[in-house]
Amino acid sequence: MPARTGAVHVVTTTRVYKDRVYRTHLLRRSYREDDTVKNETLGNLSHLPEPLIDIIRRSLRGETFVPLAQAFEISRSRAHGHVQAVALAMQRLGLASLLASKPSRQRDLVLAMVASRIIDPATKLATTRLWHTTTLAEDFGVVDADEDDLYAAMDWLLAHQDTIQKKLAARHLSEGGLVLYDLSSSYFEGTTCPLGKLGYNRDGKKGLLQVNYGLLTDARGCPVAVSVHEGNTADSRTFMPAVQKLREDFGIERMVMVGDRGMVSQKAIDEMRQTDGIGWITALKSVSIRALVEQGKLQMDLFDERNLLELSSPDYPGERLVACRNEALAKLRAHKREALLAATERGLDKIRLRVDAGKLVGQDKIGLRVGKIIDKYKVAKHFELNITDATLSCARKTDSIASEAALDGLYIIRTSVPAAQMDAPECVRSYKSLANVERAFRSLKTIDLKVRPIHHRTADRVRAHIFLCMLAYYVEWHLREAWRELMFADTDSQAKATRDPVAPATRSDSAQTKATTHALVDGTAVHSFATLMAELATLVRNTCRMPNAGPDAPTFELVTNAEPKHERALALVQAIHL
Repeated sequence: MPARTGAVHVVTTTRVYKDRVYRTHLLRRSYREDDTVKNETLGNLSHLPEPLIDIIRRSLRGETFVPLAQAFEISRSRAHGHVQAVALAMQRLGLASLLASKPSRQRDLVLAMVASRIIDPATKLATTRLWHTTTLAEDFGVVDADEDDLYAAMDWLLAHQDTIQKKLAARHLSEGGLVLYDLSSSYFEGTTCPLGKLGYNRDGKKGLLQVNYGLLTDARGCPVAVSVHEGNTADSRTFMPAVQKLREDFGIERMVMVGDRGMVSQKAIDEMRQTDGIGWITALKSVSIRALVEQGKLQMDLFDERNLLELSSPDYPGERLVACRNEALAKLRAHKREALLAATERGLDKIRLRVDAGKLVGQDKIGLRVGKIIDKYKVAKHFELNITDATLSCARKTDSIASEAALDGLYIIRTSVPAAQMDAPECVRSYKSLANVERAFRSLKTIDLKVRPIHHRTADRVRAHIFLCMLAYYVEWHLREAWRELMFADTDSQAKATRDPVAPATRSDSAQTKATTHALVDGTAVHSFATLMAELATLVRNTCRMPNAGPDAPTFELVTNAEPKHERALALVQAIHL
């Protein structure tokens, strides 16, 4: 019999039996015999894994396979996914045209610094090194930049700050809308910057110079402008310049300014009264609240069946006062006060025992020790102290404590906005929206962007640095909004707009489920902003080349395949719109 020759191939058949699907893979050879095409089964491959069967099928078609290590080698790997997300967000926000209408080297460097601030904040010298560990330097076209280039770009950015902020104001502020303003501070590393002064240190860094900066945002907390002041500048002194900037530089004639009780001074209110179109929302200080109660303008029993009411007073002509009482806040303050009183008593008892034992003698020495305890817990007004050269006695002032306790949980919103424009609950919500600015400061200072400590020595470089950080937060703010469903954030915005403005804030059911289970509906992990960026960073761009071909051999790039969470995060960024 002549030898049988012909093509060998894999034949796959499928059949269904009792609702089960059976697949059979046969290795067969086709040959011709006496002008007739016949098939011969050489073996049954059904027991082999599907990927191996696929390789056999492709091999029979003529493909050649070699070990992976012989095909190519990876010469370099750089994190890419988080850079891609930030770059896409900046593109969706039109950040390049916001900085300058024409492309330039300085604009590219500033864009790269903004992205780097979000991805891995560091000093300018460290930035030029760190961004080479990702695809940032290559994607933003700044591979050859050094720290001197970055400093020059910062000078360029500062020169364009007014123009950029005007564009931001045009985007996000509207006539008659809310404008939030608050002030914070950050400390210096060094002593040479003329802006650095000793002042009220919000960072808890006593003895260090600091700089103050005020942030203007829209009602949502989206940043619009930032101003920088010497470190000993009082909060209230920065408020009216911010109002003037809105009117003169940004062209906003009508607005409602929202500032906290220490920010909006009576002098500022008097100035705003003389200017048409400017309304304000702030809160009364505790001494003013106490005066209203003592004058009988506010009776505490009015809160027996409600937690919000409106009142007026001749001391505040043409203004509305919205009084609120939060029972949960009242309990918290009572608990904190009792803890401080008890801690003070324990400290004073230790000193008294030493005095009684004759180990501490002299009115001055005893007073010095007592002063340290009093300064630590800040409740001296609630104690009656009697100090002699050989004795120490203390007692609580029950009347003082009771008087303060009566105001626990009570706060009063003060506004010039008429009821026809904004009802009382909305006034309270608007004042509480200052929490959006506080959230911005937390992100700027500690969580993500790390504006502090400040290493720059000149005033203009400090201003440029803080403005750069504000632009980075502008991008991050939009990323956070886009990624709310993937993070622990509450996505039920309707509930926020209609819930009781005085009662403690509560999460929606969906947000509570995320917080409890740490998982989304699909079972995947819930993220913070930082961990989501870290997960995106696992998308890596690999530079590959033929093995043993030398450093000058041609290369090609492969990016890690995106997982569903990566794809979802990038799709949400793609949906960002102004």
